[in-house]
Amino acid sequence: MTDTDLPSFDRDFAGEATLEFGDADFMILKPGAYVKCAVTGEKITLNNLRYWSAELQEAYLDANAATQRWREVYQGPGAAKQQKPG
Repeated sequence: MTDTDLPSFDRDFAGEATLEFGDADFMILKPGAYVKCAVTGEKITLNNLRYWSAELQEAYLDANAATQRWREVYQGPGAAKQQKPG
């Protein structure tokens, strides 16, 4: 690899990535340096991505953001997926 290859490599991995989230991992559909948190909108570098929803196909900054989103979807007013008691 030469020095002239580096800018092209950096350019391919700059910007927002597109991912497909699985239960235990994710697949990179479009290379990028980060994804955005579905709750806060903050950028999350791919090497720091630890929380996501495979069902909703969303990334979360941290456990608090993931929990907040879970509550919105499953417990919030008008939630389409409310759990039944017992």
